[in-house]
Amino acid sequence: MSHCHNEAHAHGHGHHHGHDHDHDHDHDELPDAGLVHESLYQRIDHDNVFCLNEAEPESGKSVLKPWHEKMDDTKFVESDADEQLIFRIPFTGLVKLKSISLRTDPGETAPRTMKAFINRDDLDFDNAESTAPTQEWELVEDSHGQIAEYHTRVAKFASIRSLALYFSDNFGGDTTKISFIGLKGEFSELKRDPIITVYELQANPADHKVPGVHDAQSHGVE
Repeated sequence: MSHCHNEAHAHGHGHHHGHDHDHDHDHDELPDAGLVHESLYQRIDHDNVFCLNEAEPESGKSVLKPWHEKMDDTKFVESDADEQLIFRIPFTGLVKLKSISLRTDPGETAPRTMKAFINRDDLDFDNAESTAPTQEWELVEDSHGQIAEYHTRVAKFASIRSLALYFSDNFGGDTTKISFIGLKGEFSELKRDPIITVYELQANPADHKVPGVHDAQSHGVE
């Protein structure tokens, strides 16, 4: 079940859009094979992807497509109450994110600003403007129907469990429309050692020795 439709009307139109953060302008128009070998598509937890303010329920998930479907215009997301969209994208392990690729309609419905936040599963329209993004980009208005790739500052995206994307405005349209989001990077499985976890959570009795008390007593656990 998508949470997007339920929250579509939960925010108003008159948001203040602060621009106190550094903007990145560099983007590349990718060659046809540019994203395939490092695509994170199969590493996304698609069942738990949420898109806030989508006009059509579940449509936000549909734009996180495999690379070979990047030019498919039958799947797209369009915003509902105003021009803003938020995506929450969890991964099935740890990701080093290298770039975010977009395909949008040319003109006023294309998103103008993209803000990325790492490990913020609680991001919504109430806190997006007051939360400092990990990175922010000014997007191109017309990529001539091609894929525009926006590079991350990789050191800031080196070990992330989830990604939130906030498209805060567009080029003048009442709604924003996106037809493809592609993520490129490296993936590693989550490794959890239960023995180490227990050791870290429990107090070490050796740290609490009392002078004059026999060692055997200091290790007693009730």
